Amino acid sequence: MVVIRLRREGTKNRPFYRVVAADQRFKRDGRFIESLGTYDPAQEKGGVNLDVEKVQSWITKGAQPTDTVRGLVKKAKAAAANA
Repeated sequence: MVVIRLRREGTKNRPFYRVVAADQRFKRDGRFIESLGTYDPAQEKGGVNLDVEKVQSWITKGAQPTDTVRGLVKKAKAAAANA
């Protein structure tokens, strides 16, 4: 099954995440099918950069987003609506 999840990057004590579509059997930081955006928790505002259309495309194909990614998608949609 394909999942949409966070892939940890960055350095020790300074995490940076890439939102990816990956097979659930792949390691958290291993292979992935497609990169869908980024998330930087250190930024106060605007730390989420997602291609919402790609995310929706994967969800319609049956990909399951994690709870965290689901929340990030809501934030990205709200930010796009306010801009």
